[in-house]
Amino acid sequence: MSRRSVASYVAEQTCPRCGADRATDQRYCVECGLRLPLVAGGLAAWRRSWVRRLGWYPGDWVWLALLAAAVAAGGAAVAVREGHRHTTAAAATTYVAPAPRLSPTARAHGPSGQTSWPARLDGWTVVLAQAPAPRGRKGAFAFAAQAARDGLPQVGVLDSGVFGTLHPGYYVVFSGVYGASGDAQAALETVRSRGFGGAYVTRVAP
Repeated sequence: MSRRSVASYVAEQTCPRCGADRATDQRYCVECGLRLPLVAGGLAAWRRSWVRRLGWYPGDWVWLALLAAAVAAGGAAVAVREGHRHTTAAAATTYVAPAPRLSPTARAHGPSGQTSWPARLDGWTVVLAQAPAPRGRKGAFAFAAQAARDGLPQVGVLDSGVFGTLHPGYYVVFSGVYGASGDAQAALETVRSRGFGGAYVTRVAP
């Protein structure tokens, strides 16, 4: 008997654990009690074909193991693809911090050009003019009062030495307290149309 014929006989007619003979329709080994592999149907036909070609058979369990490995590999590939997509999307996204909301106090109008800049506020304003300190203080407040009478909103005077974003040594006349530069830029057009052609937008922060 050839080696392949022996292998086929062992695979189909004996118990794989103890080697006892078995019948084709037998479900359990009468010697050791092992649940016997089926020898009829598609899987059995595949087993016989494998043995005839190669002379050995790895066991029915190998197909389940290969299926599980294929499922795991597919899941890993999907996870890697999704992770790459999310990473790419995150890299292409620029986070823009929202502009700070102003409190009612910050929006209040100061009388006669005496609006005070809200404490610890990092915001934006429209600069109308500036005068060297300390002699320019009186002129700066007079200019602010006139700007308020001309209808400009939230007019006041800043001591530039108190704010890190301003060049020290000046009294700065401003109009408006804004949480975003875009809002200040929009107000700048109105300010210039009122005759303050040299006005400009700047950031005011402690």
